[in-house]
Amino acid sequence: MEESSKLDKIIEARMKLKARFEDKMKNTPSMADERPQGHGEINRHGMPQIPVGQTLTTKWPVLDLGYQPNVTLDRWRLYIDGEVENPVVLKWEDFMALPQTEDTSDFHCVTTWSKLDMSWVGVRLLDLAALVQPKETATHLMCYGYDTYTTNVSLEEALKPDVLLAHTVYGEPLPKEHGGPVRMITPQLYAWKGSKWIKRIEFLDKNKRGFWEERGYSNTAYPWRNDRYS
Repeated sequence: MEESSKLDKIIEARMKLKARFEDKMKNTPSMADERPQGHGEINRHGMPQIPVGQTLTTKWPVLDLGYQPNVTLDRWRLYIDGEVENPVVLKWEDFMALPQTEDTSDFHCVTTWSKLDMSWVGVRLLDLAALVQPKETATHLMCYGYDTYTTNVSLEEALKPDVLLAHTVYGEPLPKEHGGPVRMITPQLYAWKGSKWIKRIEFLDKNKRGFWEERGYSNTAYPWRNDRYS
């Protein structure tokens, strides 16, 4: 009964968050542009398959800061804090007890390659937000990786239903070189907005630049607008 009650509360908080950010989400480029481009085959129907400047690949290139941390499941923790009512620290079993979501989406890397129809399983960031209940002051996230990486995301993008903290890809555990055990994916933004080896999600009351944003990359990172640099 306790677990059922917890899930009911997450679902209720999820609906409130969706309603709170619904208008902002509708005004994001992937939904509001004249020819909106989101992710997956349904969004590509009758449209170009990939954003301008991108090249299709069937491989999955590995990009990182030159360090791939070895994070075992027993010591993995996810810290969620900042502008929230209920900060939490999740162990692996806590994370896996949350609602699990399957999604198929496209992956656009700012280094000009795109990989289509990737199959993921993970926890929606929306559900994690519902768990901690962002304050009215919250506008952005800062995501931190075990490799010291950081990146910022606006809440109207982060709370979209295809933004996952993914632990499974193509039916297999996410490989270490691609950010396993858990990485964040942001299919409607360039992929650098999703931290590999994710460790912490900090809710912010204003925008703050992360690793690549401080080095000249875009704060917003809309692939269908070729929005690569500041």
